[in-house]
Amino acid sequence: MTNWTAGELPSFAGRTVIVTGANSGLGEVTARELARVGARTILAVRDVAKGTDAAEKMFGNVEVRRLDLADLASVREFAAGITGKVDVLVNNAGVMAVPYGLTADGFERQIGTNHLGHFALTGLLLPKITDRVVTVSSLAHFLGRIHLDDLSYKARPYSPWAAYGQSKLANLLFTRELQRRLDRAGSAVRSLAAHPGYSATNLQGHTGSSLAGRAMAIGNLWATSADFGARQTLYAVSQDLAGDTFVGPRFGYAGRTGGVGRSPLARNDATAAALWERSERLTGVDFGC
Repeated sequence: MTNWTAGELPSFAGRTVIVTGANSGLGEVTARELARVGARTILAVRDVAKGTDAAEKMFGNVEVRRLDLADLASVREFAAGITGKVDVLVNNAGVMAVPYGLTADGFERQIGTNHLGHFALTGLLLPKITDRVVTVSSLAHFLGRIHLDDLSYKARPYSPWAAYGQSKLANLLFTRELQRRLDRAGSAVRSLAAHPGYSATNLQGHTGSSLAGRAMAIGNLWATSADFGARQTLYAVSQDLAGDTFVGPRFGYAGRTGGVGRSPLARNDATAAALWERSERLTGVDFGC
């Protein structure tokens, strides 16, 4: 069996794909490749100028629209502006191990951006989605613990990496619970997740810690490319996979692309359901399924 690459993507002509955080890194590569094979590709980005710069390097039907996942008003405005069907939603955008801060709605930045913003976006767009939702998680989910009563670190010491791990674990629990609910509703839409391994992108440059920055600069010497990392997402977007499949490199860091394992906590259905209910209350978005 040969290693699958983006060169094997099928045609996406006539299909619409939304990619969050598509102005750089994994999101930019994901959007670029989907546009290349014919998709109408919507770059959902916080910085429209940077999104426009990225779009100008792509070939195909590419649009740039503003989306700030750290502001639920922006999420609602973006979703309201999407007309017609959306074949695939790629929940790619994220922040990693940043200093403590709050979103516009008072959530800790990493859980607010990486999980709650995407949760709300998916719920608002779900009636228009025809094929699948792909959410980008991380190997860091193995570090994560879900604290349902304190998702935003209001009552415990803040740890940038623990908060990141919590948000990435939340991505997988969201993927799992969404698929359970879609199955219960008899929907053909699929919910999948992917992780890039360890790819060198600008995500590592925003930790706010000089020590962490130096450590990741050293780590980047062995990191895979953004093209390799995005390959995992593109596989999840394009291949005939069962719902709740988690796609990544076979050996975590590198290797052939395919379904991979996840932590026991990421398979906890009770926690997934409880997180879902909490997320609906926090965002005010009811999926109706």
